[in-house]
Amino acid sequence: MTLMADATEKTPYQVLARKYRPQNFDDLIGHGAMVKTLRNAFATGRIAHAYVLTGVRGVGKTTTARIIARALNYVGPNGEDHGPTIDLAVEGKHCRAIAESRHPDVFEMDAASRTGVGDIRELIEGVRYAPVEARYKVYIIDEVHMLSTAAFNALLKTLEEPPPHVKFIFATTEIRKLPVTVLSRCQRFDLRRIEIEALTEHLVQIAEKENAKVDRDGLFMIARAAEGSVRDALSILDQALIQRVSAEDAVSAGMIRSMLGLADRSQGWDLLEAALRGDAKSALELFGSQYDSGADPSVILRDLLQIVHLLTRVKAAGAEAASHGAAGEADAARARGLADALAMNTLTRAWSLLMKGLLETQTAPDPVAAGEIALIRLAYAADLPTPDEALKMLAGEGEVSLPPRAPRPSRGSSAPQAAYSEPQASIQAAAPSLAPSVPKIESFLDVVRLADIKRDAKLKVELESYVHLISFETGRIELRMHDRAPGDLAGRLMQRLKEWTGRQWIVSINAQGEGRDTLRDARTAEVIAHPLVRKAMELFPGAEIIAIRDKSPRDEPAGDITPPAEEESDES
Repeated sequence: MTLMADATEKTPYQVLARKYRPQNFDDLIGHGAMVKTLRNAFATGRIAHAYVLTGVRGVGKTTTARIIARALNYVGPNGEDHGPTIDLAVEGKHCRAIAESRHPDVFEMDAASRTGVGDIRELIEGVRYAPVEARYKVYIIDEVHMLSTAAFNALLKTLEEPPPHVKFIFATTEIRKLPVTVLSRCQRFDLRRIEIEALTEHLVQIAEKENAKVDRDGLFMIARAAEGSVRDALSILDQALIQRVSAEDAVSAGMIRSMLGLADRSQGWDLLEAALRGDAKSALELFGSQYDSGADPSVILRDLLQIVHLLTRVKAAGAEAASHGAAGEADAARARGLADALAMNTLTRAWSLLMKGLLETQTAPDPVAAGEIALIRLAYAADLPTPDEALKMLAGEGEVSLPPRAPRPSRGSSAPQAAYSEPQASIQAAAPSLAPSVPKIESFLDVVRLADIKRDAKLKVELESYVHLISFETGRIELRMHDRAPGDLAGRLMQRLKEWTGRQWIVSINAQGEGRDTLRDARTAEVIAHPLVRKAMELFPGAEIIAIRDKSPRDEPAGDITPPAEEESDES
């Protein structure tokens, strides 16, 4: 009895990820689509000669490859042979050896350490020989994307036409790095991340098998931290079980939170609510409390992003959306209550600000300061109108006048002044989509400004640079064109005016008419006449004015819409 006890005590500990590695297709979780496909293929005898399994780390690619190898070579424990099958409830003749990677006909190769063409040639040499014991020779190549180009090329011919006794199973985390010539010769299975709820249930079952008391909320934290990887989840659970002083002690959610360096989820809700109601002081206090408890600033903001995502889902898809995704029962209940009180625009703006803050905490020299600034931004943004609210506020003001940009006529010009005078009526300056009324055009300057508002920059520049105005009245414009004016300018102007005003305009060209200076010439003359410009010309003889930039009506602040009084002096 003493010898047996000593032998038991010296048995090495087996980590949970190895102890609870799936042994058959029924043990796999989250891969029902793949199991169904394989079941049908084996039942009908349509078994592919090559498979490729892809997915993130820890989702079961290598484990699945070994199970497929067992299914291909399954022979009953008493030697009964009914061909390949995926029903592996009873351990067969070859099952144990394949599961422990010691079967002579199942070869496992790590492409990360054996990447060269020589390794593949060695593999190909053995392909032509029949299996020693099993039905098929199975070649499992893990991380196959690590093979060199020469190695892939050497494998292609054998992969396309392998002997009937050979099967290939590839596993990779980087499916995009595989040549399409390889992918086209394989049957592909994408092993997706395990959903958090399914992974949590799996951890509950394993905790029961280990006779360990673990808070379900703590297991949910582990599943969320594992990001869909079963192996990572079991490794974290292994670590959590060590937190107990004795085997009878329970593992609380607080212990797991402290171990993982996570923020308190309930405090995360309080923190978000404080920020969204504009209470920066409370938000900073809650942030500091979580940081002092060991939570990383980026983890805190990531939790806030998850909460905002949950609230947005509930807002968009209804209360039932809270039951799906990475939400615990407490989170789901709180989300249903809070989502109704928040506008969708508030949630989407919070998402944008928190995303910006998260990126800053990950790159800033002081992550704590970056996290606090992100929360202050979020708190002060709570009092600001959203973009559509601002547009509605502008639209509610009715018609607003255009910003003035009329040039003074050049000295000595005898052309009529009224054609370039400020309009007596106003063009509606709210967003076009919110202002369905027809704009009023009572001067040629209105036409130029309307082209700017309508974002027809080409027409605006041409009207300023190549047009000498002779006369203007509503519905009719008479022009003299500059020598460099495009031939279709008058036609395009008529077409645009009809589109913008809903009425027909007549634009006539009078080559002999005495039109005044172009808008650009008049503006240049005004600028040159300014005392500061004259002084600059004196200091820099030979200098030229290359361009004059006027502020666009779209750039003017919404409140500054009243034209200033016309100055009488050039000194203004």
